[in-house]
Amino acid sequence: MMFRKYLAIVLGVATLSAPAARAETLIDALTDAYNHSGLLEQNRALLRAADEDVAIALSATKPVVNWSASANYSNPRPPGADLVTENIAISGQLTLYDGGANQLAVDAQKEIVLATRQSLVDVEQQVLFRAVQAYMNVRRSLEFVALRESNVRLITQELRAAEDRFEVGEVTRTDVSLAEARLAAARSLLASAQGSLAQSVEEFRAAVGRAPNQPAPASAAPVSRTVGDAKAYAVRNHPNILEVRHSVAAAELNIMRAEAATRPIVTLGGQIAVDGDFNDSRSFNLTASGPIYAGGRIAAQKRQLIARRDATRAGLHLTRHNLEQQVGNAYANLAVARASRQASDEQTRAATVAFRGVREEASLGSRTTLDVLNAEQELLDARTNTISAQADEVIASYSVLLSMGLLTADHLRLPVQQYDPTEYYNLVKDAPAGLSAQGRALDRVLEAIGQN
Repeated sequence: MMFRKYLAIVLGVATLSAPAARAETLIDALTDAYNHSGLLEQNRALLRAADEDVAIALSATKPVVNWSASANYSNPRPPGADLVTENIAISGQLTLYDGGANQLAVDAQKEIVLATRQSLVDVEQQVLFRAVQAYMNVRRSLEFVALRESNVRLITQELRAAEDRFEVGEVTRTDVSLAEARLAAARSLLASAQGSLAQSVEEFRAAVGRAPNQPAPASAAPVSRTVGDAKAYAVRNHPNILEVRHSVAAAELNIMRAEAATRPIVTLGGQIAVDGDFNDSRSFNLTASGPIYAGGRIAAQKRQLIARRDATRAGLHLTRHNLEQQVGNAYANLAVARASRQASDEQTRAATVAFRGVREEASLGSRTTLDVLNAEQELLDARTNTISAQADEVIASYSVLLSMGLLTADHLRLPVQQYDPTEYYNLVKDAPAGLSAQGRALDRVLEAIGQN
């Protein structure tokens, strides 16, 4: 059969009737989407980069130690001096007081890390929702193809019946031509459905990381909250709102950091040097400095940070309203999908009874071939609507979870090893040196990540 051969090519199975592996579920698809998402890996790497910004900011509060070595050649040689003089030195510097600027920079970076974590959660939601859509669209396309092939078979039978009745003079050539036209249209629609199936399969590969394997029917996600409760939950817990809140906190800290730039800075420095004759020298210094006039740069930077803080606060207001709208829209779409499914079920039941009756009446000569074809078309439309409504209801239910911030591996209880965003942060938050035991452990972690 054409459909079976096509499906074998697209889905990688021998035939529909041959023994096959267990049909996959929506949870299987979501699990693989989570485990194989390049988008998630990309944003996890960006989060690790943000973690390192905390370590970089913290390093400014620690001593800085440098070494230097030099060799100087003088020709002509100065009286009483060597032709070549050597010097090796170790110097260090520590900021004793900076008005809290460095610590404020650390705190601001920590808020950015928290914001980036929420961004990662939102990416996780988008990855899983795309997998839901891809899964249900493959299901929809498969059923459409099966329905269209059944329609071709049925109209072929009606055409043969019309030809037989034409031979005995019960119907005219017009009835036969009508059946032929309907058959040609049905074959065209079958080809279109097969093309849509191929596209759905390609989207599934992109979203999940592999080809679909006989996707089983899926149920709508449980949604128990009312619209009001869902909106209230979303504006408190959605990753988008939490991300903006942390961004506002980081902006506030950066303003305080700009204010600290007007305070004095006290540093302690020292140097130990050894020359070529092993004569050593030591020097230590305590330095205090601060700005007197910087051309208005410091004040401008502070005003700029205040403006950015205000913009971020406005973004928080917009995000809140957008989330409430998204929740409302998601619930409205779910209500429409449920009503559509119920109506389509009724339509299918009624159209089935009508088609059987018309076909029976046609066999008795009280109905024409056109009546049978029209009844069959109505039944086909009803079944098509039912298939779409069922898929739309499932997608709409997961859209509600997405709008609330609950479409995560944790909430869905997916059987996956969930990514812990604190694990890497805890390794780098103290800014370990590269040659320390913790630094070498980090190198091994990064090497393992790069091999995955």
